[in-house]
Amino acid sequence: MATKPAFAQGAQVEHAKFGLGSVLSCNEEYIVIKWDDHGEKKFVLSIVLPNLKKSDRTPPVEKRRSTRKKVAPAAAV
Repeated sequence: MATKPAFAQGAQVEHAKFGLGSVLSCNEEYIVIKWDDHGEKKFVLSIVLPNLKKSDRTPPVEKRRSTRKKVAPAAAV
């Protein structure tokens, strides 16, 4: 029987070393967190769990990359 993951996807967490982050995925063995200042990292859940605490902050807004239209070079005459 499967157990409930420690953190739901999208949960906001805080860690003493890595700061604030958002949970991308979590299962019985691993947790993947996208940290605000350190990028995406995968941890063994049993090791990192004692150092994580839930945060009540609102998730940061993902910045979208601007899409610039490529201009074709002018044909030489």
